[in-house]
Amino acid sequence: MNLPRNDTHATSTEGDPIQPHGGRLVHRIADEVEAAAIRDQAARVPSVTLEPRFLSDLDLIAIGALSPLRGFMTRAEVESVLETLRLPDGTIFSLPVILPVAEAIGRSVQAGDRVALRDEKGSLHGILEVEDSGPIDQSALAERAFGTLSLQHPGVANALAQPGWILGGPILALARPRTHSFASRDLEPRATRAAFRERGWKTIVAFQTRNPIHRAHEYIQKCALEAVDGLLVHPLVGETKGDDIPAEIRMRCYETLLELYYPRERVLLGVLPAAMRYAGPREAVFHALIRRNYGCTHFIVGRDHAGVGSFYGTYAAQELIRSFDPRDLGIVPLCFENSFFCRTCGSMASARTCPHPPAVHVSLSGTKVREMLRGGDMPPPEFTRPEVARLLMELYVDLGQGI
Repeated sequence: MNLPRNDTHATSTEGDPIQPHGGRLVHRIADEVEAAAIRDQAARVPSVTLEPRFLSDLDLIAIGALSPLRGFMTRAEVESVLETLRLPDGTIFSLPVILPVAEAIGRSVQAGDRVALRDEKGSLHGILEVEDSGPIDQSALAERAFGTLSLQHPGVANALAQPGWILGGPILALARPRTHSFASRDLEPRATRAAFRERGWKTIVAFQTRNPIHRAHEYIQKCALEAVDGLLVHPLVGETKGDDIPAEIRMRCYETLLELYYPRERVLLGVLPAAMRYAGPREAVFHALIRRNYGCTHFIVGRDHAGVGSFYGTYAAQELIRSFDPRDLGIVPLCFENSFFCRTCGSMASARTCPHPPAVHVSLSGTKVREMLRGGDMPPPEFTRPEVARLLMELYVDLGQGI
């Protein structure tokens, strides 16, 4: 079996409000005949075990969320992305998508060979045709991708824990891996595009989140919704750092909030099966391009998008995404300043609209909210809707874990 190299699996998006990044929506999932051939071939070729975050990347490539990628990056592609934030052909791409392997495996294959892609239980998920196999400096990659070598940065810690050899080349996946429990919300890019067409939406704004939606998030989403036809609330449900709120809790909060406070006919809730990289500005661009592939025309970029700790400037992500030619980026970034509830105004606001001092602003950090929940105190309604606060407290007690 020859892996299709000319996008014969690409999905048509003709007539959609926005074309995928790179022009075609990649779809690298095997049909029945190809799947049978993959299973047969996998028994006769070397195997590579994918940790959950790399299994998530395999899934994103397969469904076209990372279009125009058709597989894991070669070293030349990685170098181009790190140096220029573009693929070798000039297409914007801000983060490397790599498959690290043990050196012994890397040295055992050469261009044109196949390797089976398995999870940590040994289950087969696809096959990769080797285009490039070679060493890579994980320290240099981490410093250039994340802007630091501090092990306090979760992205750096993850990168430095990986072996210093990668395989690059096109993949073909079997049925999608289920790395979470939200199958009904896990809409592929071609499915969200179909939903937008069915609803008649021509302009769609996406909101990326890995936290429960609080009042400031709700405010900027609704500000954006005033200018577009629909909103895709698109929480990331792949691997995150240990102290992030679990996806199961977050999804309950999203569903409750959308049911009570949003117009149902103008909002779609889906999940993004991606791992969090915490790459700040580069990841903001990465997230925007992914949402373009899902069919969104606009993308919200807030304060310290995809940041962690104090590694990135408050508005560094907005500065980077605005630096690209809008025609190259292909999706419109909507940049918002930090929002808060002003007790004097009696409403949500930002520094652009509120003249009052910080002393009358209600704006809590995630750390402060976790402290309140641990102490049995409800976050104030100016910060989060009471229904969401109660749900967080109930689930916090039930699960007996730190939020």
